[in-house]
Amino acid sequence: MALCNYHPVVSVDTLEHSTESGTVPRAEGNGLPPGPRIPRLLQTLGFIFAGPRFLEACRRRYGNAVTLGTLFDERFVMLFDPALVKELFQGPHDQLHAGEANALLGPILGNRSVLLLDGAEHLRHRRMMLPPFHGRRMQAYADTMRESADLEIDSWPLGEPFSLMPSMQSLTLRVIMCAVFGFEPGAAEEELRRRIRDMIDPLARPRGVPLMLVLGRLGAGRGADRGAARRFDAARRAVDEILYAEIARRRDDPQLSEREDVFSSLLLAVDETGDRLSDREIRDELVTLLLAGHETTATGLAWTFDLLLHAPAVLGRARERDDEYLDAVVKEALRLRPVIPGVGRVVRQEPFRLGGYVIPPGVEINPSIRMIHRRADLYPSPKEYRPERFLGPDAPDTYTWLPFGGGTRRCLGASFALTEMRIVVARILERAALRAHDPELEKVQFRGITLAPRNGVRVILEHPPSPTMSVGNI
Repeated sequence: MALCNYHPVVSVDTLEHSTESGTVPRAEGNGLPPGPRIPRLLQTLGFIFAGPRFLEACRRRYGNAVTLGTLFDERFVMLFDPALVKELFQGPHDQLHAGEANALLGPILGNRSVLLLDGAEHLRHRRMMLPPFHGRRMQAYADTMRESADLEIDSWPLGEPFSLMPSMQSLTLRVIMCAVFGFEPGAAEEELRRRIRDMIDPLARPRGVPLMLVLGRLGAGRGADRGAARRFDAARRAVDEILYAEIARRRDDPQLSEREDVFSSLLLAVDETGDRLSDREIRDELVTLLLAGHETTATGLAWTFDLLLHAPAVLGRARERDDEYLDAVVKEALRLRPVIPGVGRVVRQEPFRLGGYVIPPGVEINPSIRMIHRRADLYPSPKEYRPERFLGPDAPDTYTWLPFGGGTRRCLGASFALTEMRIVVARILERAALRAHDPELEKVQFRGITLAPRNGVRVILEHPPSPTMSVGNI
């Protein structure tokens, strides 16, 4: 996996700047797009310390497809253009391996996770996992999302600064516990929540990616890193202990078909040959849904409120709680502050032709989500928070707005996450009067695989929350 998939992305002075209308350098002899010829160490430092400025300098100098190399990946191609992204996403899934690009997550999710599978195996898992995330099931989850928001709102201190991010983490985990895992509130649910946080917390820190690298290369770590890897492994086994016991219990439950949670749906799902998912596959998919639908959604909610509370006009209109506008509020937040900066596909079997270039097998192709979201030709005044971009017939399409990836690998839980974010935002605006504690927007910090607010979005609750009698307009 290329570092760029999870970059917090040397000074850009090491790159020559050409104008937008300047001549784009010719491709390398092997058909790859052009790219900087500075040492991989300097390119690595560019990703780490220069943020998007490094990538923007590359795009201006070399064009919309750039060949890069870091200490973590000798050679990969980054895309900055929706037309190229469309070409990639519509390419043959048996040749373009997204699962291989996610290999870094293997020690955490498990090798039978839909995120790590490719080809026919990936399509089999995806088809079996889709039903719980569509139709009436989504409506059934709405009450859980609203009730979870109420519990968090009622726990907030009055008149004192607090960080919203931990509260959003608690909220989204509670939703996962009920809607996905099917656990009722009580001792068993609390114990699983505790073990899950013990497993997730080390990965959600600024050093989360190095920890994953150590986990992926057993024995590569030393000292504190190796100790952290051992502690993570123990926390993961503690979660697995509960999950495997629950899998066995539910398989023997004669009333399993009456349950509506995702966990039970996975146990009941069959493929076209009549086969079911194995215990290991169930476990890996549950952990995938946990990490994909918990930490990322919590981060997206925190960013949404950071932006909302610093944009009085947008906040005023959002308080009217119109569904269409709230959807736009959430989507614009995910544009301006994408939680995941990029996605990847590894070319296999034969060279892949992309926009006039020829990408050889073994090379990873990475659409840069946050750089495409910053393009002024796609989003005029791209640094401004304007939900109106997503209203009307000219709203961004699936190749210019990419927070959930795209193609056959688009996030399974995208509709779930967007619904949850809209419901939570509406409920908080209905019941609570929040204001930003800090005058400026939060800085972005890399935590694990997410781009998170550095200080957790500090806010102040100005008045006691209103009662919960009204369900509001969701």
